[in-house]
Amino acid sequence: MSNTQVNKRKIFNDPVYGFVSIPDEQIFDIIEHPVFQRLRRIKQLGLAHLVYPGALHTRFHHSLGAMHLMTMAISELRLKGHDISKEEQLAAEAAMLLHDVGHGPYSHALEHSIVNHVSHEQISIWFMQQLNNEFDGSLQMALDIFEDRYKKHFLHKLITSQFDMDRLDYLKRDSFFTGVSEGTINYERLLNMLQISGDEPVIEYKGIYSVEKFITARRIMYWQVYLHKTVLVAEYMAIHLLKRAKWLTMNGIDTKAATPAMQFFLENDIHKKHFLEDSNVLASFALLDDYDIYTSLKIWMQHPDKILSHLSRALVNRRLFRIEMQNEPFEQTRINNIREATKKKYKLTDDETDYFVFFEKTANYTYHPGADNINILFKDGSVKEITEVSDQLNINLLSKPTTKYFLCYPKDILLSGRY
Repeated sequence: MSNTQVNKRKIFNDPVYGFVSIPDEQIFDIIEHPVFQRLRRIKQLGLAHLVYPGALHTRFHHSLGAMHLMTMAISELRLKGHDISKEEQLAAEAAMLLHDVGHGPYSHALEHSIVNHVSHEQISIWFMQQLNNEFDGSLQMALDIFEDRYKKHFLHKLITSQFDMDRLDYLKRDSFFTGVSEGTINYERLLNMLQISGDEPVIEYKGIYSVEKFITARRIMYWQVYLHKTVLVAEYMAIHLLKRAKWLTMNGIDTKAATPAMQFFLENDIHKKHFLEDSNVLASFALLDDYDIYTSLKIWMQHPDKILSHLSRALVNRRLFRIEMQNEPFEQTRINNIREATKKKYKLTDDETDYFVFFEKTANYTYHPGADNINILFKDGSVKEITEVSDQLNINLLSKPTTKYFLCYPKDILLSGRY
């Protein structure tokens, strides 16, 4: 490496916030690290671009944006008299920057098929521990804040809670790139109203309407983007495709994955203990990104296994299955009829039919009252939870879980006279 001094006081141009400064030289070094640069190669919204063509932004974008909002939040709290040291600020910014570093490509599909229910939050912690070792322990406070071990609990809540910098950024950013304007929030107003009461972040009463808009925008983004029915069918097709690739590989059938990293996770049944026992597992995970998955799909389009090739062609060429969504579970008779029609048309066994016909449910708490509330601070110093003081009845409705059931199957299955 050249001995030339690198200028680490960089400014980047964010399409959402404008010009944003990197706050510290160590933050620059974290951003430059290969573990973080990998996030450039992972789309923030997975397969949502199949519905919203503009949704091609990355987890790299989002992580930088969330860090910027953390800087703004701490500046606001300092202006209001809260003692937050420079060291604490940098630790909170580093923790915010790294909060999603453990995400894999098409993350939720990956967690259900390539690794065995190892969450991206846990993998983020392992990456942060690795970086802390490489940076001679200088990220220990960031780790403590991230894992809620630090004395100032509110710093952790600014990273992960029902009102945190993560949600503020992804709602603003995802609505921008998808073009779903109903998801837009006034992040500046929300940050200006930020306060601390009893070691918890709260919003001053003047900002209550912005909080209501924030909760409503989150509901709209979930059902219109994150849980959009076409996004759901694409994600579940990816889950079933990866499960098929893994099943074939584990049963001695060569799937010829695009990269050694991808092949490693197909060949091995990886659980949490494997990450803890063998550092090579995390190193292999650090090499996985969207390109490993997508290039593998292009290869598998020609695979002799008809299930793997059919699902790969369907995703690459956007020939997605039909999805029906409703508020009640589907009748078993209807599911059985679709299964039999699919089994017959594609000449499948019962087990193979599971890859082509699947029924699931999805639930979303737009706002979930409990230990982790969004609280409103009044002038007299009292604090009340948002649903107690909101004069919009829909806020109370939003606090109840919404469950929807969906059924997916190939579009060419003829049923009751319908294609």
